[in-house]
Amino acid sequence: MSEDAQPKDPKRRHQIVALSLAGFVAAMVGLSFVSVPLYRAFCQATGYGGLPQRAERAPGPVLDRTIRIRFDANVDGALPWTFTPVERTMDVKIGETVLAFFKASNRAAVPVTGQAIFNVAPELTGRYFTKIECFCFKQQTLQAGQSVEMPVTFFVDPKIVEDDDTKNISEITLSYTFYRSDKDPGLASAPEGGKSGS
Repeated sequence: MSEDAQPKDPKRRHQIVALSLAGFVAAMVGLSFVSVPLYRAFCQATGYGGLPQRAERAPGPVLDRTIRIRFDANVDGALPWTFTPVERTMDVKIGETVLAFFKASNRAAVPVTGQAIFNVAPELTGRYFTKIECFCFKQQTLQAGQSVEMPVTFFVDPKIVEDDDTKNISEITLSYTFYRSDKDPGLASAPEGGKSGS
């Protein structure tokens, strides 16, 4: 009887290993679907990856120390817009609420909807660079040929000077990239490649 049992043991072990591997693969696939929103939530909570924080207002004192904010603007090739900062740099006091503007123009002959993604560099400053209001919080639709100024209100948290890793940083770059929204109704009527009126 023990001789009959021996050949079955390796087969059963192979089945257990195969089922375990299948379960592991299924778990990894499931995790991949939730990883992006979880990662984004983590970045928003911690500033990891250079993702700025959000707040209703600046928390407190304005320090007698300035930091240079550099503005960077980019447009994906599928979006027929121009997009530039009104000012390339601003020297702001740490803790001060600041208003800056970017200018966007739709070069297409149809309305186009875009969505901006953003980050700051150096990445370590993400936990201290805080936005109060921003055009990037929602999709933006520009009519054919329309140009608009898009505001962003922000502050640099005074806690940046208490952090050994960031206290000597003298410049932060706020960078945006605008992409064409996949929900843009103009995609159906735009020429191939999503570009028109350039």
